Amino acid sequence: MIPSISQPASLRWTYRAYILLFYIFLIAPLAVVATFAFNDSLFPSLPWNGFTLDWFTSDTPQRLGVFSDSAMLESVGVSAFIAFWVTALSIFVATTNAFLFERYDFRFKEFLYMLMLLPLVIPGVILGISILISSNSMANYMDEVFNLEVEFLRPGLVLVILGQFAFITTIATMVIGARLRKMDRSLEEAAYNLGATKTSVLRTITLPYLRPAMIGAGIVAFLMSFENFNTTLMLTSSDSPLTITMFDRLREGSTPELNAVSLLLMIVSGVLALISVFVQKKEDS
Repeated sequence: MIPSISQPASLRWTYRAYILLFYIFLIAPLAVVATFAFNDSLFPSLPWNGFTLDWFTSDTPQRLGVFSDSAMLESVGVSAFIAFWVTALSIFVATTNAFLFERYDFRFKEFLYMLMLLPLVIPGVILGISILISSNSMANYMDEVFNLEVEFLRPGLVLVILGQFAFITTIATMVIGARLRKMDRSLEEAAYNLGATKTSVLRTITLPYLRPAMIGAGIVAFLMSFENFNTTLMLTSSDSPLTITMFDRLREGSTPELNAVSLLLMIVSGVLALISVFVQKKEDS
């Protein structure tokens, strides 16, 4: 709707009702999950048996809380480890890609840019299977021909990091590239005219300008890596990230502990999103 154009009252109320229903559709499942994290029951469903914090703090076998579940906490650590390296690699490569595609002209530039976007349209399962087959083929070849066991090409943390990096770096490139495209290059040219070197211009002008986009892309990369399931499922080994551990628990039978984990993830995601918004506003003000 365009605010400056007068609209019939019925259309305005219909639009408001649509917005309300849309947000209810988005928030209702999250609210249900958060509510049953405090239900004093062995099952995450009705009836409501009272309020409890057992699914966060209890250490009894029948009501094992998330903060006392060593296997769950270990999977959180594995996911954090993977997300850290995926984020670091993605931001570094994405910043390099942004300069490459925004500042330089070369043959097949458009084709290579489209090739970079390809992982975004490939289903995560297919991407994971493709990486698994190709890496295993290379590992088998090295073993058969050179009698050399290349462990990082087998399913494990390294392969999970590389698999997630394959598509998350594309998103980070688009975010940082969009910021770099809007930069006024006269600031850099003025610094060059005053005798600054390329390194000092990059350090004092260009990278500070890109900082909000880099932080935002880093937060998005971390969250996407932390919650990734499809690609991770194909490439993981005995060191299971959080999403795989939760999937295995669901197959055994759901408990409110999984609701508690989900609530904590929602809180952390919300805090990181607020940090990203705060940084953007601070830099733009």
